[in-house]
Amino acid sequence: MEQRRCDSFLNLNLSLFLLLSAACSSGPAVIPPELESQIDSSVSFPQLLASPASYNGKTVVLGGEVLSAKRLQDGTQLEILQLPVQDGDDPPAWRRSESQGRFLAFDRGGLDPASYPPGTRVTVVGEVTGERVQPLDDSDYRYPTVAVKHVHVWDASEYHRRRRASPVVGLFGGLGFGFGGGRGGSFGGVGIGTGF
Repeated sequence: MEQRRCDSFLNLNLSLFLLLSAACSSGPAVIPPELESQIDSSVSFPQLLASPASYNGKTVVLGGEVLSAKRLQDGTQLEILQLPVQDGDDPPAWRRSESQGRFLAFDRGGLDPASYPPGTRVTVVGEVTGERVQPLDDSDYRYPTVAVKHVHVWDASEYHRRRRASPVVGLFGGLGFGFGGGRGGSFGGVGIGTGF
């Protein structure tokens, strides 16, 4: 009798965990499914920065903060301060000190520069097209360049809501589910757990 009650209790907890996992991980896809197979995740930003021409034609995922956006004759240019991303579905790192450089993202489809004010956090899926040298303060800077295939804009509420959720199984029994984090100076979380 006791074993049956324990099994039922465990099944209920597992069902609750799966339901909460689905609810917490749902949301709009950062990378469209049709682009996922094109991405070369082996290309790091430091490699791209060191030798952009070596990666021409590769599709990469880069995260960062928009520094400027301007309309050009043949499209829109976004100057982006690179910020690391854990994987494509996570927002870029919060601290600017984690940046490893800058890059330029070009869109020929008509992105409106007003939609990308300075400070906007983005994840860009783009094809590496080489490099461009442009003035930066009192010197020239060599920017890696990408042709935009997709841009995901992180609004503040989504940025702070995206957390890694993980199950916890206690040493002395029980099952728990935690959800929380502390990016950007906000701390909090939700936890559900049971024990027996």
